[in-house]
Amino acid sequence: MNEAPLIGEPLALDLVNTRPTGVDLLATPDDLANWLALQAARFPELAVARPTSADLAAVHAVRDQISAALDARLHDRRPPADALRGLNAAQAAAPAIRQLEWGGDAVIAIQRRDGTVAERLAAVLAEAAADLLADPSIGKLKRCEADDCVLLFLPAHPRRRWCSAERCGNRVRVARYYRRHKCVD
Repeated sequence: MNEAPLIGEPLALDLVNTRPTGVDLLATPDDLANWLALQAARFPELAVARPTSADLAAVHAVRDQISAALDARLHDRRPPADALRGLNAAQAAAPAIRQLEWGGDAVIAIQRRDGTVAERLAAVLAEAAADLLADPSIGKLKRCEADDCVLLFLPAHPRRRWCSAERCGNRVRVARYYRRHKCVD
């Protein structure tokens, strides 16, 4: 089964959601390249020509740390100290620096990061996790209610129950319809 990753949630959730039940949508550097391309319009700082195994390992490490922190928040627990330390270390390895440059008719501020591609990717993703974990809306974090789905989302509407209406919502509604109409035959 070749699933396409869902995107559109905060970046940290999109990353965690690349590991639905029983499959890793970021199993190879090519998978990572595809996911980064999907995110490019929203997060141009993630642009990487050809991710390597080292880049993939760095992204996996950050994903694991974000997953641990979010799982704790889902259960109203304190995030593991190791996860928070790991996310802080990833950010510190390639901090964002705003550099001022003359743009021809005005001064512009351009954000840059030093470090390897792996460090820069991990820093951007860890920074997204920090933004999410510190956001007051984290208390609304939900796991999809479909039986076979583990994806996370932040509902814009309090009655939202599924990661995606197209992905899980329709499957649940169709299954409910068939259960109700099964006895009619």
